[in-house]
Amino acid sequence: MSYSIKTLYYTLQGEGFYTGRPAVFCRFSGCNLWSGLEKDRKKAICSFCDTEFVGTDGLNGGKYATAKSVAKKAYSLWPAETEATPYAVCTGGEPLLQLDSKLIHAFHKNGFEIGIETNGTIPIPEEVDWVCVSPKSSAELIVEKGDELKIVYPQNGLDPLDYEGLDFDHFSLQPMDGLNIQKTTHAALDYCMKHPQWNLSLQTHKLLNIP
Repeated sequence: MSYSIKTLYYTLQGEGFYTGRPAVFCRFSGCNLWSGLEKDRKKAICSFCDTEFVGTDGLNGGKYATAKSVAKKAYSLWPAETEATPYAVCTGGEPLLQLDSKLIHAFHKNGFEIGIETNGTIPIPEEVDWVCVSPKSSAELIVEKGDELKIVYPQNGLDPLDYEGLDFDHFSLQPMDGLNIQKTTHAALDYCMKHPQWNLSLQTHKLLNIP
């Protein structure tokens, strides 16, 4: 199997539980909730996505022929001569359209701990080390356990209370980006203050102007 990757880059995790942790991001092309094309946004299952995942033309992007070649490229981006465990975040789009056991094994063979950011509509391989699920109001959630549940807030038809009984260790709300970011940030902040099971997740990479 070959892998279509939009971009591979080294940065800091910008959101969620591991905010600030150095990581190599592997952003796969494609998603099962939206084509990624603006002409299709209004009819998409998830129409608020703010990520570019179409094609393979990003930094270090391309068609990788083997799992080994993806992991090798990712490892080349990790700082040399450090004792820190390499950390790879597989994201998208929807990474589980492509992430398979061969690629997971290749990452692990290169010493990586693997995190995944998924919409929770596709089963997750057991070998993944950190599972972050971000449910969408118009999509059926089939992944009901993991490490982190992170909801983009607010979403029409989605009530965080409906997710509190799921088997996750951490729960967070992330303000929906866009023209109403100040309004959504205040809404998420207010919700977290009233429901302390939920933490506030901010997109710090945008604040810091890093990838």
